[in-house]
Amino acid sequence: MMHVEAVTALFPDLQAVELHAWVERRWVEPESGPEGSMLFQEIDVARVRLIYDLRHDLAVAEDTVPLILSLIDQVYELRSQLKAVSRAVDTLPDAVREQVLTALDQVDAYH
Repeated sequence: MMHVEAVTALFPDLQAVELHAWVERRWVEPESGPEGSMLFQEIDVARVRLIYDLRHDLAVAEDTVPLILSLIDQVYELRSQLKAVSRAVDTLPDAVREQVLTALDQVDAYH
């Protein structure tokens, strides 16, 4: 877990005030620490890096960031759901699994 100061030190020109604004906008959601401090996990720091890149390196407009974050979150959720489906298919008997995979290939062929 990292505090605000440690996170901002990772980025050349990220100020604590800007990071606080991102938290207020719920673009990143660190845990609450003692005395109201914020504690950033590795996943939070990765999200800060993404937001930093969007805002500083790519100059994405502030009002566009929530849309991009939402789309990225949807992609990750879809990947998670597809992994769950894949694990479920792997538990099926061989004959059923082959039928499912054949059906998926046929659907894919239509697109």
